[in-house]
Amino acid sequence: MHLSQLHYLPLAPGFFSILVGLFFVLFVVLLVFRALRNAYLRLGVSPAAAIWLLFGSLIGSYFNIPIAVLPQEPLQSDRVIGFFGMQYIVPEVGSQVGTVIAINVGGAVIPTVMSIYLLVTRQLWVQGAIATAAVALILHWLANPVPGIGIAVPVFLPALATAVVALLLSRENAASLAYIAGSMGTLIGADLTNLDKVAGLGAPVASIGGAGTFDGIFLTGILAVLLAGLYQPRSQAAQR
Repeated sequence: MHLSQLHYLPLAPGFFSILVGLFFVLFVVLLVFRALRNAYLRLGVSPAAAIWLLFGSLIGSYFNIPIAVLPQEPLQSDRVIGFFGMQYIVPEVGSQVGTVIAINVGGAVIPTVMSIYLLVTRQLWVQGAIATAAVALILHWLANPVPGIGIAVPVFLPALATAVVALLLSRENAASLAYIAGSMGTLIGADLTNLDKVAGLGAPVASIGGAGTFDGIFLTGILAVLLAGLYQPRSQAAQR
């Protein structure tokens, strides 16, 4: 597989544009409403950094870093496959003979770095571990092997599961926990623990954090912003 064929949008253009639209709606909301403009400050980053974080996730979703190649098998090529209301892109195979295991920059690398940052700065090691484990168990149960794509989960379920778990554990830290658990829980529960099911699916690229799970991970990032705007530490609430 040529390097150019390894990089592609995780969703069909029309569906990817929905995520782009959500990003711009959030961007406008952050500019207009003070409560949400300061939301990511409670996550530990500036509003500008928050926008760049989500923008980086969108742009980074196009890029995959190959880490392994599975043995030769018949592969699907250059198709769009529907799953649970979403449409995912199957890249062109070319001369490739086996499934490439890759790490998606926008759906895995950036969320992992941000999650580690939140764990360190917010000292949420215990709650973060519990939240991540809970979301991982739920998504492992919900994950589906999809021929041509790899592992996929219904788009809104990672955000829903994350919201419930984060709010049950801590309303004051719900935003940080939502980002950590939504990102790491999805990567671990949906992708990493199901890598053994990828062989035989005929997927040219099985992207960790890419097609099949990127949309859910991106939506949890938006969810984290909304939770940060709704639930703030008592000391800050008392000052308002």
